[in-house]
Amino acid sequence: MTTPDDRLSRLVRAGLMTALIDGLFSSVLSVLAYGSTAPRVFKGVASVLIGDQALSGGAPTALLGVVMHVCVAFFWSAVFLFLVLRAACVWRMLHSRYGVLKVAAVYGPLVWLVMSLVVIPVMLQRAPSITIRWWIQLFGHFPFVGLPIVASSVRPSGRKT
Repeated sequence: MTTPDDRLSRLVRAGLMTALIDGLFSSVLSVLAYGSTAPRVFKGVASVLIGDQALSGGAPTALLGVVMHVCVAFFWSAVFLFLVLRAACVWRMLHSRYGVLKVAAVYGPLVWLVMSLVVIPVMLQRAPSITIRWWIQLFGHFPFVGLPIVASSVRPSGRKT
């Protein structure tokens, strides 16, 4: 049985780790592969909420994007923690051989699919754009989103969840 404090601790750990790791992944990828900047990445995030004018915004707009990014990381961490606590099949899979990797390999890309094919298109009221960048994000969501969420949400081996 988990306590509310234990669940909150796991949620905070998963949300913060995911926000940090995924934020670094997106920022480094944008700088090295696309010749962009980290603030531009987060202005792009903010543009989902406030429109294309976010792309020409300043530091406050980039900060809004960072806050949105952190909120999304916490949301998906909370969804996963709920699944772990409520779905026996997820709990069993996590505790199988390479369970964390197997679950992260499904959950991370699932997060990207839902965000890129449903949430963002609905908010922007336009169809998703499936480009090479989209595919890079899909595969990158396994190690940089799924893994931090899953690994941070479960207790170390030998301790009961």
